[in-house]
Amino acid sequence: MPFIRWYMLGFSVLAMLQACIRIPALSRNRLEKPVEQPFALSPQPPEVDYSLESSWAALPWRKDMADSLPQKDMADGQQTAAVDVFFIHPTTYTGAPTEWQYYWNADVNNAVINKKSDEGSILYQSSVFNESCRVFAPRYRQAHISAFYTQDQQSGNAALELAYQDVRKAFEYFLEHYSNNRPFIIAGHSQGTRHAGKLLREFIESDPALADRLVASYLVGMPVPSNYFQKLPLCDDPNDIGCFVSWCTFQEGFYPPNYAKSGYPNVMCVNPLSWKSDTLNVHRNNNQGGIAWNYSRIIPKINNARIHKGMLWIEEPRVRGRMFIKMNNYHIADYNLFWLSIRQNVKQRCAEYLKQQAAGVMPQNSSD
Repeated sequence: MPFIRWYMLGFSVLAMLQACIRIPALSRNRLEKPVEQPFALSPQPPEVDYSLESSWAALPWRKDMADSLPQKDMADGQQTAAVDVFFIHPTTYTGAPTEWQYYWNADVNNAVINKKSDEGSILYQSSVFNESCRVFAPRYRQAHISAFYTQDQQSGNAALELAYQDVRKAFEYFLEHYSNNRPFIIAGHSQGTRHAGKLLREFIESDPALADRLVASYLVGMPVPSNYFQKLPLCDDPNDIGCFVSWCTFQEGFYPPNYAKSGYPNVMCVNPLSWKSDTLNVHRNNNQGGIAWNYSRIIPKINNARIHKGMLWIEEPRVRGRMFIKMNNYHIADYNLFWLSIRQNVKQRCAEYLKQQAAGVMPQNSSD
């Protein structure tokens, strides 16, 4: 079963929220100017050469946004990390597609789009892993945002498939040239999660040797149906390894349009404050912190979280001016609101994996 065709973004983000938590501005005209030309008739960007460092948004030996830290008391541990993360960024190819030479898929040499990726997802999302993992993040010919809501589903699917083939090629290059049989994490957000899920099915579920090297996978911001994986289990404990976590964040009481039709009742979800899949509410006091505006500090106790019928529901984030926030979909803050909790959990799972490895125990999900 393919990933649910879902890509609702929070278009009504207010300045008050943006002033406290980094939520990148989104182009308002992208729904008004979707890609209209059929994929088959559209020019395609040149293929990507992953032997070139310019084809990567983040590499652990190069200075880039993935090395960033929001506070001076934090450390970038990439030089000594025993685990790698292969991180796939979300869609940053938005706006009027006629602005660019290519309509359905982005050119990895487009400096404007790359800047959006680097100063958005690479900075605010991939950096969450840099204490415990070397960060590898490929650029790829990502599908335009239109691919998720177009009436021309054949073209949308073709654009997403082209994007996935790049991600697949980058992952193969990572395994052959960078990984050196080290343990790794696969992570992404939104479109990146869609591609990460396909990697897991194609590579991890079919290759026991690779599966043994998987610490965990963070499949955030794209719903994962309960029958999507045949072998890979859902993590249900903060120490579980060889498994995946996933969540999509919404305002308490909100149901996305076409909730049932979109398959949410059958979606796998883990609470990023407890790392459990139960429905217990976790109070905001247990939220170690989200990222502040300009990536300048951590805001603790920012919001609660509880799972409800496949969704992660939260109350309004405790930020200045929250009474003015009118937002139901926190998709673009899926990482930001739980940043420190995720960072600590990555460290915890990596430590558990390495402990089992040192003990000569075959790494596996600890709930098996």
